[in-house]
Amino acid sequence: MPKKVDHEARRQEISEALWRIASTRGLDGASLRDVAAEAGISLGRLQHYFRTKDEMLVFALQHINRLAADRIRARIESLTEEPTPRQVLRACLSGMLPLDDKSRIGLLVGAAYFARAVHDEALRAEAENGIPQLRGFFVDQLRLAADRGELPPERATEDEAMLLISMADGLATYVLLGVHDPSTALRLLDLHLANLFGAEPAAEGPTSSGCGAEVAPASGGGRVPSSSGGSGVPRSSGGGGVPRSSGEGEVSPSSGGGETPSSSAGDRPVSAAERA
Repeated sequence: MPKKVDHEARRQEISEALWRIASTRGLDGASLRDVAAEAGISLGRLQHYFRTKDEMLVFALQHINRLAADRIRARIESLTEEPTPRQVLRACLSGMLPLDDKSRIGLLVGAAYFARAVHDEALRAEAENGIPQLRGFFVDQLRLAADRGELPPERATEDEAMLLISMADGLATYVLLGVHDPSTALRLLDLHLANLFGAEPAAEGPTSSGCGAEVAPASGGGRVPSSSGGSGVPRSSGGGGVPRSSGEGEVSPSSGGGETPSSSAGDRPVSAAERA
């Protein structure tokens, strides 16, 4: 009998291969033929899953943000007690920083998407869709903190939420450029939260690469249920309109050090995109 192929899994493998190339040479530096070669499949086979390059790029962006949302939720649910709004925000914001090699790769993928999205209407629209969701999630947490007496009510605003997103996005960029190291970025993040909420009486939540930045800007649709008081976690956690993937552990460069997991046997993942 012919082998049953999981089309969704194969599309995800192709997306993950695309991320590997994007993390080393950007999205415009490779063709669909390069993607097929990276996957160990023919160009025609690749086009069976994605009719166009744009379709592949948008799917890969959506997939990286879904992974980011899963990591956000897992990070928050790993806390031993019901997390406070401050802990939820810190988990998300620290997850937007390149604190280790995996999260650094994720943010490099986000940077590649950002560069292309500036001139690509479809990618820009996909990225922009997530910004209001992330902002709304942060506003919900700020308002919950105000209701609990943990934050002045006048600070629980959309502007304050965007300042948090912009701060994390800027810190992530400075870490990638070597202006700050990860520990300095975390210290500055905690300093801002202390200025916003006051001194933290208990230890903060986990500090490892966290809730998901896939990338940069924030795209994706809807919210994922979380344990944080009924609020949902947005599909991505990035700022600036690009998916800042906080470095899903699934993504790693093809040129050494790790592999992206393959969800089905047979073809190996693919990479890169062809300039239209």
